Amino acid sequence: MRAAEFALDPRLQADTHPVTSLALCDVLLMDDARFTWLILVPRRAGLVEILDLPDEAQLVLWQEIRLVATVMRDVVACDKLNIGALGNSVRQLHVHVIARVEGDAAWPGPVWGHGRAEPYQALERRARIALLRDRLAALAG
Repeated sequence: MRAAEFALDPRLQADTHPVTSLALCDVLLMDDARFTWLILVPRRAGLVEILDLPDEAQLVLWQEIRLVATVMRDVVACDKLNIGALGNSVRQLHVHVIARVEGDAAWPGPVWGHGRAEPYQALERRARIALLRDRLAALAG
């Protein structure tokens, strides 16, 4: 029997834009200009929980979360970073890293289900992705 191949959940694919690939995870930009919101998705099939990763891969995931969070604080003037792996709507393992600012569209509540997403304009999206990609590459070395 052949192992299943990794494929990005169609809902994540529809709601995000690729930023870069790290050793374990693809980094995606959520298409909602109200928040700078990145999603890390380990490129391994069949994962639902962080605990589904082998111990070594869990360490890599946490290193990549820390890398993305560091870049977010560098790129976005934020008051708080929300980091979470909920998976209630999309079961595929993915980790949200969201830069929050007091008074943002959902503050102080969660961003999920708050209002309608405001898609990035193409120029703004390309600029945001380029900046994030460059900073991630610089820190990842």
